[in-house]
Amino acid sequence: MFLQGKKVSLPKTVEVINPYDNTVIEKVGSCGLSEIPRILETAQQGFAILKQLPAGDRSRILERAAGLMQERKPDLARTICLEAGKTINEARAEVDRGINTMHLSAVAATRLAGETVRFDLAGPTKKTGYFTRVPLGIVLAISPFNFPLNLSCHKIGPAIAAGNSVIHKPATKTPLSGIMLAQALVDAGLPPAGITVVVGPGSTIGNQLVKERATRKISFTGSLEVGETIMANCGLKRVTMELGSNSAVVVFKDAPLDYVAKKVRRGGYTLAGQVCISIQRVYVEEEIAEEFLRKLSLEVGQIKFGDPMAEDTEMGPMIDETALNKAAQFCEDAKKHSGILIMGGSRQGNVFLPTIIFNAREDALVVQEEAFAPIVVVNTFKTTEQAIQKVNNTKYGLQAGVFTRDMNKALECASGIDAGGVLINETPTYRVDNMPYGGTKGSGIGREGPDFAIKEMTEEKLIVFDQLP
Repeated sequence: MFLQGKKVSLPKTVEVINPYDNTVIEKVGSCGLSEIPRILETAQQGFAILKQLPAGDRSRILERAAGLMQERKPDLARTICLEAGKTINEARAEVDRGINTMHLSAVAATRLAGETVRFDLAGPTKKTGYFTRVPLGIVLAISPFNFPLNLSCHKIGPAIAAGNSVIHKPATKTPLSGIMLAQALVDAGLPPAGITVVVGPGSTIGNQLVKERATRKISFTGSLEVGETIMANCGLKRVTMELGSNSAVVVFKDAPLDYVAKKVRRGGYTLAGQVCISIQRVYVEEEIAEEFLRKLSLEVGQIKFGDPMAEDTEMGPMIDETALNKAAQFCEDAKKHSGILIMGGSRQGNVFLPTIIFNAREDALVVQEEAFAPIVVVNTFKTTEQAIQKVNNTKYGLQAGVFTRDMNKALECASGIDAGGVLINETPTYRVDNMPYGGTKGSGIGREGPDFAIKEMTEEKLIVFDQLP
């Protein structure tokens, strides 16, 4: 646990395991329910300070924290690589993104403002007024294992920018980079009570913090199932839910297939497919399916997998045994649903081999559910309408990609696909940290991106003036 600006030892510990070779990286104190009163008391103290801190000061703290993250980049990247199993190059890229997210949060702190309100729409009046944005209170930030630094920054940066205090519950498997982020913030001048990092099971400590009246906002990234549990237990408070997906790409016959195959290679197998917007489904116009499948197979067959610390490794391990077993189950189910296994479908140590499945039925798990694995299923379509229908025939709707030179088809897909983002001639895995990011249906509620998240971490307060007679 990280409390009042320092690491706190606790009687119970949790082991942080390297997912590549199962070695123990570090042991971290695991919080129990008995710790909640002092966690909440600290967060309330932090909020009392931060809500009075000028926006310029909050912005400067976030900028200094970004600078410290830059100085500490080698240690942060190595930590992410070891605890999450990302390749060292993926980890370095995540640190760069986290630094940028903190810069964007610093800017958002200076832009946060209200506006004047007209009171003369129904007739003459001497009233004048405006609304401003004020912080909510304690923000509970619950982050996942796959982007343990940057997705934490997406929650913590805007929360602090708005004047809230933060209780951060990182994934129990990847808490180390979150603690390092909190240390950077305190070293940058954040009041020590402004951020607390809690490590422990979501089913106990996490669930109780969700229920606490003192927490006024929950920002969660994770599975649909856990998101639904949080919503059922959180009570009357603000929520942002960034949940699962089985993101799709539509490839029309006029698209440059070599280019698209390279894009799918990157978008489907980065972090071993353990990305919310990882490409899981590819719908290819029927007459080019065989050619595209050949080109994609050649690309995916070149992926070098193995030790994530090696500079030339492109794909590392999955996070744990449960994830490996789930990936194998999805492959077996696909074969039972007419899917043809083109490559992969098995494991090598803790690495699940890059996998391509062709022509699985639309009711297969690999089409309908979130695999969160290096598995791409390639299916076909005949018409634009059919492609849109297939993309939409799922409970998820985070992001989708469309490849075509035909503007009419592109616009038809952009309008018809039910997702938080539709990317034309780009994969759904694309994200820059200033864009509004979030989904429809079972993929979530609300939007991330500091300029958007900060509004969801504040509320409008109306001020009205009238002239006395």
